[in-house]
Amino acid sequence: MSNCLPFNSTLIRNMFTPLPPGQEPDHSPGFWAILSGSSLLLSAGLTQTQLPEGSLPPGIVSETEPLKIGLWQGKPLRAVRIAPDVLPPAEYEAVPFQGPDARLDNVLATVAGRAAQIMHWEKHSRFCSHCGGGLSRITASWGKRCLSCADEHFPHIHPCIIVLVRRGAELLLIRNAAWNVGRFSLVAGFLDFGESLEECVQREVREEAGIEVTNIRYVGSQCWPFPSQQMIGFLADYAGGEARPDGVEVVEAHWFSEDALPLSPGGKRSISRWIIDTFGKSGG
Repeated sequence: MSNCLPFNSTLIRNMFTPLPPGQEPDHSPGFWAILSGSSLLLSAGLTQTQLPEGSLPPGIVSETEPLKIGLWQGKPLRAVRIAPDVLPPAEYEAVPFQGPDARLDNVLATVAGRAAQIMHWEKHSRFCSHCGGGLSRITASWGKRCLSCADEHFPHIHPCIIVLVRRGAELLLIRNAAWNVGRFSLVAGFLDFGESLEECVQREVREEAGIEVTNIRYVGSQCWPFPSQQMIGFLADYAGGEARPDGVEVVEAHWFSEDALPLSPGGKRSISRWIIDTFGKSGG
């Protein structure tokens, strides 16, 4: 099920209780999600089963004030960020949770992703986009209200479609201009003004690969906190046209046999890989 993909809350629901930010300081001991770029700090040499607990580890100089984001195993979980170019103390290791060298286990990657998404929102919600005034927190919410014009702002979650297009026993895969040669994935893109999700699927496939699709059906979704996307997965059937890349964002678009697929940049953590593994075989 897509709910159990990394970065979706279902994966940690037995250990993590999300909470809105508190209005009063909370100094009770708990756990730490210490972010360094797209890495999470863990004690070097220990298994990846426990977040740092107690006081903020000595030698850690944070760029942000500690922010309680919920309860981990019944205790407060606080997130902080340190500069990615600063080496952590010798007894700690920065373990990547995103990118080609990601090796953090899925549970802690989900914790790190949630912390990173919240902190991205906090960083980018200091001032009102309407009048430039300062924002204050709305009680019991991650939303904020402008102190000058009273406009309300809430976390920005960006919906994106991602679609597996089938033509008989062949799957349509594309190579983004930013990817290495030989790496392919599914067509994906951001929802545009006035579009339904199905219309977005049709437009993105047409723009990126030059073909038409039909029989569009939803299969699952994934939180993708890099920095704040919601990936909404679909299947679709080929309806006409010749596969051709747009030459700007997409540099290759090909039909591949379901038994001879190329590398995917998303790895096992992405909904792209999950869709291919789950629905990439005929009758899947």
